Amino acid sequence: MMKLSVVVPCYNEEAVIDQFDAKTRSVLDALGIEYEICYVDDGSRDKTLQHLRALADTHPDATRYVSFSRNFGKEAGMLAGLREATGDAVVIMDADLQHPPELIEQMLDLYQLGHDQIIARRTREGDKKVRSALSRIYYRAVNKWVDVELTDGVGDFRMLSRPAVDALLSLGEYNRFSKGLFSWIGFDTVTFDYQNAQREAGETKWKFGSLLNYGMDGLISFNNRPLRLAIWLGALLTGVGAAYALWIVIDAITNGPGQPGYTTLVAIIVGLGGVQMVMLGLIGEYIGRIYYETKRRPHFLVKEAHGFPGKPEGVQRREVYRSKQGDKVL
Repeated sequence: MMKLSVVVPCYNEEAVIDQFDAKTRSVLDALGIEYEICYVDDGSRDKTLQHLRALADTHPDATRYVSFSRNFGKEAGMLAGLREATGDAVVIMDADLQHPPELIEQMLDLYQLGHDQIIARRTREGDKKVRSALSRIYYRAVNKWVDVELTDGVGDFRMLSRPAVDALLSLGEYNRFSKGLFSWIGFDTVTFDYQNAQREAGETKWKFGSLLNYGMDGLISFNNRPLRLAIWLGALLTGVGAAYALWIVIDAITNGPGQPGYTTLVAIIVGLGGVQMVMLGLIGEYIGRIYYETKRRPHFLVKEAHGFPGKPEGVQRREVYRSKQGDKVL
C-alpha cells in the first residue's frame, strides 16, 4: 500500500488550522490509504504552534510538524516539509482551504496513471479585475525572459512523486523560487483546473509589496537576460551618442557653431543617469544573490519538532521530540 504525505506550510493560521485538519483527514480517511500530514510552522506569532501540538496529541501516528525559530518564508517551509515527508507521493497545499482537500482524490487518480507532477491550476473567478489583468500581463512578459515556463494560475498546490521530490531536494540553492524549480525539474506533468476558492478564515499574507518582490524573484531566478540587456542597451546608447555627435559636427560645419541647448544637455544627463542606476540595480541584485549563496547558511532553523525518528534536516539547535512517552530533548 502506498503512503501519501501532505505538506502544509503555516504562518499565523490559528483561525483555520483545525478546520483544515478536519476536512483534510476526512478526505484522506475516505481514500483508505496510509498517510501523514506534515505541518511546518513558519515562526507564527499567534497560537498556530499550540494547535499543532494538540493535533499531534490527537493523531500522533499521522501527524508530524516542525516549528521554525522565526519566520523564514514559505519557500523554506515547503523545503522543510519536502525534506521530512516520507510518502511515496507528496501533496503541497496551503492551510487556508483555498486549496480544496477534495481534489486530492483526483490527484491520486492521475498519479496512479503514472504522472510525476499533478498540478491543480485555479481559475481567476472572484479575483479583482485589475489584479487578474496584471497577473496575465506579468506571465506573458516573464515567459519571454525566463528559461522555464511559468503558467498563470499555477501555484504550489500539486502532487509530486517520490522521484520528483528527490529531484527538488537535490537542488541546493539558497535563493529558491519553487514555481520555477517545479517547472525546471520536468518529469511527466499533467494539469487540471479547479474553481477559485476563498480563504475560510484569517487574513492573506500576500500584500502588494510581497507580490512585487515575488514577481522579481521569478524574473531573476531563472535567467541572466537582464544583464545581457544592459550590454545591448549600452551599445544602443553609444550608437545614439555617436550619431548625435556626428550630427553636431556636420551642423557646425554647415551652419556655423551655435549656442548649445541647455535642455538637451540636462535631458541626456538625467536619462543616461536613470539608465545607469537601473542597470546597477540589476547587477546588484544578481551580486546579492551570489552573496547569499556563498554564505551557505541553512534555509531554516527548527526550534521544535514532533514525529521524527531522527533529527530533522536543517536543525542547528536543540528541538523537542513530542512522543506518547512525553517530551524529550534531542
